[in-house]
Amino acid sequence: MPIRGDDTDGYEEADRFDGGTTWLAHPDEAMQRASHVLATDAGVFLVDPLDAPGIDELAAEFGEVAGVVLLLDRHERDAATVARRHDVPVYRPSFITRDVDAPTESFRGTLPGTDYRLLRVLDAPGWHEGALFDGETLVVAEAVGTADYFCAPDERLGVHPMLRMTPPSALRGLRPERVLVGHGRGVDEAAADALRYALERSRRNAPGVFLRALSSLV
Repeated sequence: MPIRGDDTDGYEEADRFDGGTTWLAHPDEAMQRASHVLATDAGVFLVDPLDAPGIDELAAEFGEVAGVVLLLDRHERDAATVARRHDVPVYRPSFITRDVDAPTESFRGTLPGTDYRLLRVLDAPGWHEGALFDGETLVVAEAVGTADYFCAPDERLGVHPMLRMTPPSALRGLRPERVLVGHGRGVDEAAADALRYALERSRRNAPGVFLRALSSLV
């Protein structure tokens, strides 16, 4: 359901579950940029946040904000602004070195104080990406998504067009109950099957996805 701020566009919430939720700050945009609230024993973490009126109240429904998480080097978005507002650090995987205008803490292994294990999805020039997985919820910044330009017609979840020929091996074999993505709404029905299908069909479906992505740019 769309939620509005006082005098600007608010956000649209999606994918709420016991351990968090997702918000899209600009739900009508083609990129479908999504951010996430993760509720853990260590507090609430806001993943790749894009600021919007009302997101502080949304996060407060799940507890006190303990940190902001940056999973992709080019997904700084409003991480620094949100972190400073809550007086919390920005947590980033140790292989991401992007500077942000807020206190930062690098982590490896697991997100501190939580059951979310860090996966090294991609570590290449210009693209350093991690994912979080606690055995039930998989949070992926960019390698897979559900926005139109990610998916072939028969896919509910698709590999990023730039990774179609080399789908990320770090995501293979995972059996999540839900997948939260950085672009689009999440997948919470037969999510493991959707992920497996996306990786298996990545190369075969590449031509159609390339055309779809090109048409969306035009």
